[in-house]
Amino acid sequence: MKTKKRKYRSILYLSVVLLSAFLLISGCSTAVASDTEEESAEPETRKITIVLDWVPNTNHTGIYVAKEKGYYKEAGLEAEIVQPTEGGSADLIAAEKGEFGISYQEQVTYARTASPSLPVVSIAAIIPHNTSGFASMKKKNILTPKDFENKTYGGWGSPAEDAMLKGLMEKYDADFSKLNMVNIGASDFITSVQRDVDFSWIYYGWDGIASEVKNFEINFMLLQDFDERLDFYTPVIIASEETLKNKKELVKKFLDATRKGYLFAIENPDEAAEALLKNAPELDREIVLRSQKYLSDKYMPESGKWGYMEENIWKNFSEWMFENELISQKLDYKKAYTNEFLE
Repeated sequence: MKTKKRKYRSILYLSVVLLSAFLLISGCSTAVASDTEEESAEPETRKITIVLDWVPNTNHTGIYVAKEKGYYKEAGLEAEIVQPTEGGSADLIAAEKGEFGISYQEQVTYARTASPSLPVVSIAAIIPHNTSGFASMKKKNILTPKDFENKTYGGWGSPAEDAMLKGLMEKYDADFSKLNMVNIGASDFITSVQRDVDFSWIYYGWDGIASEVKNFEINFMLLQDFDERLDFYTPVIIASEETLKNKKELVKKFLDATRKGYLFAIENPDEAAEALLKNAPELDREIVLRSQKYLSDKYMPESGKWGYMEENIWKNFSEWMFENELISQKLDYKKAYTNEFLE
């Protein structure tokens, strides 16, 4: 009888051991499977909004390339590219209505010295040298800011325009009060100067090239021809101080992908132009192709590092604006831009 009981206890003990081992192995297998599933799961895609400074054009091509080539997707980003409301992108970016915006150095300077100021920061220069200036029909003979008197200027509604025009006219002893200013928004330059206004502020890489394509003769005044300090960064990419403080990894991923887009555009202007045309089919194809070739060797600074900005450019231009009373206080230029996320 005792032998039977011992045999029964041994069988029961062995059964418990085997059952425990089975449960342990099963648990481990489940844990391994769970871990594997977590490792193989795709990372969450972060949606971002990029606010342009104007209608889509070749200043923005690298952004569209990054979208079409999947550079943003590879960085875990889903980019929505939108046009700005009246007044530009700085207000929207400062109000966190978008993570990134396209702006220009004079707008950033004006925004940060205004009252109240807008906490926006330039994080990359799209083009290292200013290609913008004032343009008019050749036959109107507008050659210097002195000739702006009794003329009508067509702009896009930015306070920076008033400041720039006032400063240049006063330098040439012209009366700013004799200049009529109207907001033409995103209207076509060539159409506007033939019908509504006498001159406008344009990027030669877009409207200047369009004038060449259409054999439309213009007078073009490059800003730095008036003062070398006007060779400032335009356009630039901006973000809010809040975004730079709390979303550092997001900013770096965005700029890494965007830089790839512009590097591709430098080496492949025709294919890059197709990326822009795909997203903005309303654009004139010949103008886009010609403009892209014009800008392909203008995206990269002398340093060979896309997007990098130099302190003296920010210092000199802000001092020019202050000297000409375009801003009421000196800009703390070291806080107006950063190369941190381009490293």
